[in-house]
Amino acid sequence: MLVRHGVTDHTLGKRFSGGLASANPPLNEEGRAQALATGEWLAPLAHDFDVVVSSPVRRTRETAEIVAEQLRLEIEVEHGIAEMEFGSWDGLSFAEVQERFPDDLSAWLGDLDAAPHGGESMRTVQQRVLEGRDRILEKYAGRTVVAVSHVTPIKVIVAEAMGASLEGVYRMELGPASVTVVSYATTPDGEVRPYLRLFNGRPTHVFG
Repeated sequence: MLVRHGVTDHTLGKRFSGGLASANPPLNEEGRAQALATGEWLAPLAHDFDVVVSSPVRRTRETAEIVAEQLRLEIEVEHGIAEMEFGSWDGLSFAEVQERFPDDLSAWLGDLDAAPHGGESMRTVQQRVLEGRDRILEKYAGRTVVAVSHVTPIKVIVAEAMGASLEGVYRMELGPASVTVVSYATTPDGEVRPYLRLFNGRPTHVFG
């Protein structure tokens, strides 16, 4: 199970907000309420979960702490599922990046190997995230994990599960504190096969 973090002031301002090398903003009041609502939504299923695994980034750790408290589970950290690093774009809005770095932005939008100055490309993030995903699958084989992460890593995992190209991440809408479920089963010939079971689920009494 994949849970996106709740909102920060950067989220609401539609600003680029990356991983540990970013400004690392905390959840705001609304974000904490979203995380609590999601934790309460999942709480009746707490007996089905074994561990909460979190990105090390502040907003995901804070979301994980709130969700884990509702599920009465311990938290482990996996650096591979941290958000993309946006380098010099971090903290800027799309319009500001377009004004200050128009050529870099055009390259980034058109090339999965292009990266912001000091940041990561989409291909680099894909490799890092899937390596982190594989470590989680190996460490917690046969168990149900609640992984608290970010927009880009969750979309990368979903695209891979669906057999879609990496460009597919640009066609997904993923809300804050949303729940996405991907299960993994081993076939008789030893292949680990992913199945998307839920995408962008949220408690309707809070999010509508």
